[in-house]
Amino acid sequence: IPEMVSIHVRPPEIEDRLMPGHWEGDLIKGKANASSVGTLVERTSGYLMLVKMNDATATSALEGFSAALNSMPLEMRKSMTYDQGREMARHAEITQRTGVAIYFCDPHSPWQRGSNENINGLIRQYLPKGTDLSVHSQE
Repeated sequence: IPEMVSIHVRPPEIEDRLMPGHWEGDLIKGKANASSVGTLVERTSGYLMLVKMNDATATSALEGFSAALNSMPLEMRKSMTYDQGREMARHAEITQRTGVAIYFCDPHSPWQRGSNENINGLIRQYLPKGTDLSVHSQE
């Protein structure tokens, strides 16, 4: 991913979870990766936003995450921590559209986004692997 910023340069106050506005993000992929749901978890409150996407492309992530983050007040749009999935190839454009700084975890380090991984596990109880996510609406 070009120009990615490592989680290791993320400001330490994000780790403390005391200040709201810092998010963890991920993508839950549906059957044959043909549909997906973006997950955004706010680190302080645990507030969850699910973002329906047509597919798992960088363009869908750009459009979906930008719209979701921009639906929040400015003070709730500080940072997002994400894995190194290809869907974030357009992360600089998300930052440009939303003002949200994006930090990337180390490869194969899901614990660096622990809240998000936990939530994704809970969501998978209702949307098991292999589910066609396109049949669900954003509502």
